[in-house]
Amino acid sequence: MTNAKSKVQTIKIKLIKSLNGRLVAHKACASGLGLRKINQVVEVLDTPENLGMIHKISYLLKREEI
Repeated sequence: MTNAKSKVQTIKIKLIKSLNGRLVAHKACASGLGLRKINQVVEVLDTPENLGMIHKISYLLKREEI
């Protein structure tokens, strides 16, 4: 019996700009993605919710190649 596990897709993102002075909703998106400090890299799941947050604060982020 084969165990067909689907590989979970992830995205690496890096915070490249400060969160100081940003909209509260944008700070909440960064927090929801697990980003706290500049140059911090996190790996998040490739879900519609996360992609929406990434799109909303795309001017603060850089996508890392996996």
